[in-house]
Amino acid sequence: MTIFPEDKETETEIRGLCAAEVEERIRQGKDNRADVGTGLTTAEIIRSNTFTYFNFIFLVITILLCLVGSFRNLTFLPIIIANTLIGIIQEIRAKRTLEKMSILNAPHAIVVRDGSQKQVASEELVEDDVILLRAGDQICGDASVLFGEVMVNESLLTGESDEINKTQGDELLSGSFVVSGQCYARLTHVGMDSYISKLSLEAKSMERTEQSEMIRSINQLVKWVGIAIIPIGIVLFSQSYFFNGETIARSVTATVAAVIGMIPEGLYLLATIALALGTIRLATKKVLLHDMKSIETLSRVDVLCVDKTGTITEPGMQVSHILWRRQVMEENGAEDEKGLWDREALQGMLADYVYASTDNNATMDALRAALDKMPEAKAGRRRPSHIQAFSSANKYGSMTFSDGTYFLGAPEFIMKDSYDAIAEEIASYVQKGYRLLLFAKQEADGILPLGYVTLSNPIRANAKETFSYFKEQDVAIRVISGDNPQTVSEVAKRAGIEGAENHVDATTLDSKAKIRDAVERYTVFGRVTPKQKQLIVKALQEAGHTVAMTGDGVNDILAMKDADCSVAMASGSEACAQAAQVVLLDSDFAKMPEVVYEGRQVVNNVGRSASLFLVKNIFSLLMSVFSALFMITYPLEPSQISLISMFTIGIPGFLLALEPNRERIKGHFMRGVLVRALPAGLTDVLAVGALVICGQVFSLPPEDVATAATLLLCVVGFMILIKISKPMSGIKYAIVIGNIAGLIFAGIFCHQLFALSAMSKVCVLLMVVFAFAAESLLRYLSLLVEKIDCKF
Repeated sequence: MTIFPEDKETETEIRGLCAAEVEERIRQGKDNRADVGTGLTTAEIIRSNTFTYFNFIFLVITILLCLVGSFRNLTFLPIIIANTLIGIIQEIRAKRTLEKMSILNAPHAIVVRDGSQKQVASEELVEDDVILLRAGDQICGDASVLFGEVMVNESLLTGESDEINKTQGDELLSGSFVVSGQCYARLTHVGMDSYISKLSLEAKSMERTEQSEMIRSINQLVKWVGIAIIPIGIVLFSQSYFFNGETIARSVTATVAAVIGMIPEGLYLLATIALALGTIRLATKKVLLHDMKSIETLSRVDVLCVDKTGTITEPGMQVSHILWRRQVMEENGAEDEKGLWDREALQGMLADYVYASTDNNATMDALRAALDKMPEAKAGRRRPSHIQAFSSANKYGSMTFSDGTYFLGAPEFIMKDSYDAIAEEIASYVQKGYRLLLFAKQEADGILPLGYVTLSNPIRANAKETFSYFKEQDVAIRVISGDNPQTVSEVAKRAGIEGAENHVDATTLDSKAKIRDAVERYTVFGRVTPKQKQLIVKALQEAGHTVAMTGDGVNDILAMKDADCSVAMASGSEACAQAAQVVLLDSDFAKMPEVVYEGRQVVNNVGRSASLFLVKNIFSLLMSVFSALFMITYPLEPSQISLISMFTIGIPGFLLALEPNRERIKGHFMRGVLVRALPAGLTDVLAVGALVICGQVFSLPPEDVATAATLLLCVVGFMILIKISKPMSGIKYAIVIGNIAGLIFAGIFCHQLFALSAMSKVCVLLMVVFAFAAESLLRYLSLLVEKIDCKF
């Protein structure tokens, strides 16, 4: 229903721009397009994958190897180039997929042009356009109120959660959202000139938001390796050339081998690709991620906060009963002392209220639909002199007509201290799980209850199955709703939520200390204000929980903003969907387990594959220290390191990262990686170190020792590959056997390329002995590291 003001001057303004005026402003560049997205452009993706610190190191290494004529040791180049291209392709693919999905979730606005309303994408708006703003809308450009009254929340811009009343002439900031009411506003600044665009540009120029634990851990590893490789490389070259008397060519190749071994060249790429593929897979299931790190965060969640409406229940709402108080009193055997009006008169009063309301929430839509079916409700249609729109903070709205002020909303908040007078009358409806509204009138001696409206939402068909899954995964549920706690408790019980009988009225939680105590004791929170939702999330986080918040309305935005991960239903308010990290485009809460599964697959598989990469890094680092201390030249060549990396790390690592994995995530990412990688890295160092010393004792040729060390590292590499792949499956057996076959093929037909020479019998014997010893050593070191990890 469109509401136009009565004075002709304002009505003329509200006709909006004509088509020619819109075209003129577009030509002048005064449209609402703004390129302030935090996502990378295609050019930025190419640059970020190509011009990296380690790619620069590889370029220097390539030049050095070419200068000394060691061309066969350039075998790492195809791998580096392939890694770079794969990273670019997958990131661009993920970017395009997300852009297509984002179009479905793009913000829209109702604009008035040529005197009529139409819905357009927010980027199609121009300066001086007149837009209609209602509860749940996010303000898409700086504007000035022309007519009407709204309550606005600017917390996403200022951090202040107070609702601000805006009337004619007041300024509206882009990025804020309408909590209640309705108004027409003229856009004053759009596109790059708007407040939110300037704020976004400032944010973009600052450091990017904190990464997930997995990416942060990998970044830290890459950072410290990057710092360490240069001084270690200088020490190894100096020792080999100046102290051991090796040639420049030999000194360069030995140093390069050590440096390449320390660089985790595929690890960051592996994590990026895994996240990108996870994002693409979720997009095919109509799950949009505004932030890729939310995949990992949601997989670690141990408390999930949900709203009742739209999450446990279907988003639609329907009126079950319209009960006049005289009827209810007679059913309870009480007398009508006040002489309440007859049913037809009361129905007309309620209709006047509902049809004059500017609220566009699900409750008011359900009331309008119910009254439309009642012929007696269509008479009257009085116009109020003042409207106070429904607010989640107040829990009610009000209107003043010629005969007085009427209220519609939560009984406890309207009646306040007099609530006990009606509590018994409505108890049976509350116990059945109905949402109940009170329709009342202001009298000289207080509030006079006139009647009640009960509403219901059908429980989602898959709610029990979904909440059963979270129970099995030890994810606690907290139901946070603005409705009566007993009503919410009944609905939660029917949805199969464990502990739903433990409910509390949030009006009694008047301090942070009480909220901190309540979050561990209660499952259901009723009569919660938007600010309290935020405090509940913070209290759970302070208690050490990782919290996800789901919602579909503006009253959920504050809590979603502070949660570790926020999930919105696309069927809810636009502002809510734009503020969330994850958007369920088909508003199906049953997709939540799929998002958790995807996160677990990414984190668990990347962690497992990262162990393979780290084995090589630990070995190369410790072997470099060993070489420096014992004054020996690093025993391997770069081509041999490439061979080991290809078949025991790179190929199996990427294949394992694609395998389905729904195991629960345990502990910290890097700690788990180190626990798996450290025993194998130490085994490699001890076995190869002993082999090198024995080679010197038996005066074996350095080429034989290098070949034996390469094969020994491959044996240990396959040992750790099998260990971290358990429990084995057909696919995992195929990965292991395929890589062993690839290694044998390369060793036989490409032995010159990978610097593999024929070994003497003594060298073969030493290699076999140390290979058997390595198996026992790996087993006992693994037990030792696991015991130490358990103690700490």
